[in-house]
Amino acid sequence: MKCPYCNHKKTSVIDTSHDARGGTRRRRVCDQCGRRFSSYERPILATPLLIKRDGTREEFDRDKLIAGLRVSCAKRPVAASEIERIAGEVEAELQQVGRDEVSSRFVGDRVISKLKEVDEVAYIRYAIVYLRLGDLESIRHEIDRLLSE
Repeated sequence: MKCPYCNHKKTSVIDTSHDARGGTRRRRVCDQCGRRFSSYERPILATPLLIKRDGTREEFDRDKLIAGLRVSCAKRPVAASEIERIAGEVEAELQQVGRDEVSSRFVGDRVISKLKEVDEVAYIRYAIVYLRLGDLESIRHEIDRLLSE
């Protein structure tokens, strides 16, 4: 692996650890400049295409999901690791479906249920866009439903 500091092509692995999702974290040291850095490896598994509401199809984009989660969790006490966990769980569920195409609702339903467990305000923010809550009455109805649970 190339050093991110000096671009030298030779680095050495100091330590390796594994996470529950099959990823590998490696601590490395550059053989030339001696600086240390981490690399993270995770297997790339196929995810089905998502069928959007308008009928178009697109690849699942983990970064796009994380960006949406960050917007809904902005200024909330939700750790970045929690956002990564949600994205990882949704991606893993997609990979296990075993189909070539799934509705984008599959992703949205899983995200919204996981956000509901983590932070109710982030859930409402995500629900406003995902459930197309276009007026205050529908938002109030969703908040009332959440409070009654």
